[in-house]
Amino acid sequence: MELNKYSKTITQNDTQPGAQAMLYAIGLTEEDLKKPFIGVASTGYEGNPCNMHLNDLAQDAKEGIRAGGSVGLIFNTIGVSDAISMGTSGMRYSLPSRDIIADSMETVVQAMNYDGLVTIVGCDKNMPGALMAMIRLNRPSIMVYGGTISSGCFKDKKLDIVSAFEAWGEKVAGTMNEADYKGVIQNACPGAGACGGMYTANTMASGIEALGMSMPYNSSNPATGDTKKKDSFESGKAIQNLLEKDIKPSDIITKKSFENAIRLVIVLGGSTNAVLHFLAIAKAANVDFTLDDFQRISDTTPFLADLKPSGRYLMEDVHRVGGTPAVMKFMLENGMLHGDCMTITGKTVAENLANVPSLTEGQQVVKPLDRPIKETGHLRILYGNLAKDGAVAKITGKEGLHFTGPARVFESEFDANEGIGAGRVAKGDVVVIRYEGPKGGPGMPEMLKPTAAIMGSGLGKEVALITDGRFSGGTHGFVVGHVSPEAQEGGNIALLKDGDMVTIDAEKNIISVDLSEEELQLRRANWKQPDLKVKRGSLYKYAKTVSSASQGCVTDEI
Repeated sequence: MELNKYSKTITQNDTQPGAQAMLYAIGLTEEDLKKPFIGVASTGYEGNPCNMHLNDLAQDAKEGIRAGGSVGLIFNTIGVSDAISMGTSGMRYSLPSRDIIADSMETVVQAMNYDGLVTIVGCDKNMPGALMAMIRLNRPSIMVYGGTISSGCFKDKKLDIVSAFEAWGEKVAGTMNEADYKGVIQNACPGAGACGGMYTANTMASGIEALGMSMPYNSSNPATGDTKKKDSFESGKAIQNLLEKDIKPSDIITKKSFENAIRLVIVLGGSTNAVLHFLAIAKAANVDFTLDDFQRISDTTPFLADLKPSGRYLMEDVHRVGGTPAVMKFMLENGMLHGDCMTITGKTVAENLANVPSLTEGQQVVKPLDRPIKETGHLRILYGNLAKDGAVAKITGKEGLHFTGPARVFESEFDANEGIGAGRVAKGDVVVIRYEGPKGGPGMPEMLKPTAAIMGSGLGKEVALITDGRFSGGTHGFVVGHVSPEAQEGGNIALLKDGDMVTIDAEKNIISVDLSEEELQLRRANWKQPDLKVKRGSLYKYAKTVSSASQGCVTDEI
């Protein structure tokens, strides 16, 4: 079998002397030109702890590729730090970065005729972007996650990034002084690695490992230390086996492997962003997987892991008790995984887990089946006259399962932040943040700042929040996002007024406003679609091409 089926177009063709001259110029030898070429796509950059170490890991992966018998060639693409851009206009660029990452990786591999792809990824949108590119290319590919950050500490309290956001809420509420506020934010993030709880980065990394597209333990190995360096080297080396066996993403990513991924996400209590990203990944893979599949799996899967944001532990604790494979082994033994799905090791899920040690005896991170945190999943897909195309809630049970209250309407996240800070949100309110959807934002920003402020001010169990935007994986509380259709498209969330009674029912999976259809139609007749907030540039292109949240916010189905 030809392992260089793409690169030979330029390396073994006498009519391509210019291409070969360029390759000799970068230091390759005649022998190298006979080998497969593997693109190593790094999302490394200095401005974010999730990504600051990835260029070093790309070098480790390149060495592994060389040891396996191929040529690794590193290139870079963009990243956006969600935690740094959170609460600013910059957050509008976060979700669109997913598609830019996918497009740029696809572009380089296609243009340069690489035979395979290893991606080195960190922050949230890096992972689905990389996976979408791998699927489109359908060449042997492996994803390498940069790993989770270590926990911070201040005054003997274990900290992570959400601690910093919630400290702001405590400061606003007058329950934290300036010195302690500074102490928390200066010590929350001690170095390299993605945000430490079961937030979006760790959610997506875990789900993609269960999907079969990264090496065992990749999602739970921490960012710093020799384990992650070895992990990256071995991932690079493993691409040779995929080339030799011609195992491609289409051989791995199926409806059954999607079910494995989502079941693990639910067991771990993962981020609502998993819904958005796996919908987009499924579309790229031509796998029939919809919002209703998330609800079906959630209805039959318990929420077991006591992880932040709603729980006590961090991803470093999952690593300590056996890592993601130990959790998957527990699930396989209890009939929660399809063991026959192929993975990038060239073995099935069951074969990968055969010799994996079980969860550490006596561990408290993952609860037993007879004592779940919640008997069914925390991800709930809600429908009703406020979300005819669906909305996504993250209900752990700790917030309650029902909420009815008067709407407190804000036209943007920034208005909501100001209103919460000024005390305009009261116990019992349903905070409504609209015109923050994929078109209305544009970019469907995450809104950790308002939810953290609500939690920090002591209203976490007293207030609900709904939005056509989305939430950080660090968000917890009674929150519903992804309301579709969005306000910008005339969804009924655009018609709400202060005082309208809104009901959220996480058992019947309903989100509704107590208004007659006649009243809604009357209000609609008086509603005028606002102009887009941008007139040019990448956000304008995004707003003009993006699909709804219920379809995964994809941009390649014009």
